[in-house]
Amino acid sequence: MTEAVIDRVRKVMDAASLSQAAFAERVGLSPDKLSKSLSGVRRFSSLDLARIAEATDTTVDYLLSGREPVRPRSAARPAGSVAEGARWAEIEALACRFQNAYDVLDLLGRPRPIPQLPELRPELERYVDQGERLAADLTEHLAQRGAGSPAGMDLPALFRLLGDHCGIDVALVEFPAQAALSGATWQSDGFRIVLLATTQEWTRARFTLAHEVGHLLARDAQDLRADRAPQPGKQKDYTEVRANVFAAHFLLPEADVRAAWERTVTDPHAPTDAELGELVVTFKVSPSALAARLHRLGLLDTARRDRFRGFTTEICHVLAGRLDDHFRHRAESAVARPPRVPMELLHAVYEAGETTLRPLAAYLDRTVDDLRAVVEPARAARSLPEDEKGDPVFQP
Repeated sequence: MTEAVIDRVRKVMDAASLSQAAFAERVGLSPDKLSKSLSGVRRFSSLDLARIAEATDTTVDYLLSGREPVRPRSAARPAGSVAEGARWAEIEALACRFQNAYDVLDLLGRPRPIPQLPELRPELERYVDQGERLAADLTEHLAQRGAGSPAGMDLPALFRLLGDHCGIDVALVEFPAQAALSGATWQSDGFRIVLLATTQEWTRARFTLAHEVGHLLARDAQDLRADRAPQPGKQKDYTEVRANVFAAHFLLPEADVRAAWERTVTDPHAPTDAELGELVVTFKVSPSALAARLHRLGLLDTARRDRFRGFTTEICHVLAGRLDDHFRHRAESAVARPPRVPMELLHAVYEAGETTLRPLAAYLDRTVDDLRAVVEPARAARSLPEDEKGDPVFQP
């Protein structure tokens, strides 16, 4: 343990205004162990540092390196009013909450594993071609790892697919209402994360997720990148065009679409509303997105494309007799939830005694006491004397 670490521990001890014995008791160390650590005879363990950080409202990273936590900065943060700045600061704080978890795992020697992913092909100059190629390359990457096709996967399955096979963590979060954002993404050498806005428009959430993954593969998100709802065909920013093209090809691969078309449509020159509705249910995209893709593939004429764009996702599920599925998907996209893998890793290091509950509580945006009541076994209830038990009471 370097003298600098010991000096920083002494500094936070002094700030706590406690005697050495009182400080040792607060952080769960014997006075003898703390004294030996402060004199350099004994090393502070990772658990010791985690407890000291928790007791002094600092971070393990600060105790080890002296660095204050690095907060994410949005590449697209606009200059504006104080209220606008506060909203963007809230978005950056959301990203920072997850970044802190990656920092803790890295410091404990349990970094989040992230595999190498396809990158832009340097020989392709057109952004449209780049987006299409990235989608094909990622689909091939998933196939090589034995993963299923993303076409038709619901949101939870897509989260697992991207987390397990791409090292991309996905969180559903509640963005500030007035920010009107649908998603954000950020990547570094140690993590890749997508933040999706909670919404009942679940097909939009799926498209936004694919759109943000397109930004990640194109390396557009070295700083925190926040996006409003993707608008295929309307953006002037070519990086947005590329991300939209990627999303369309990733969620609606040509081979899958043509195969489903042949299975579902009786008369390819006159598909019925029910048949088109069934395709919406199959691919879990909006009628507008499906109509645009079918038209681009030459399967749907302009008149039918324009008509079908006016349908809603709910109506398509009614036509297909799958309304229950629509409400289930809507519920899946409406509730905030953190990425699964970092949560599991943080819980594992806590169970191994390498850190306290604080990093996991911060990650879940819970208090330590609330979380302790969940993860630690509850004490057995005291049994009542026979004469106090009485008759069971049943309530409707």
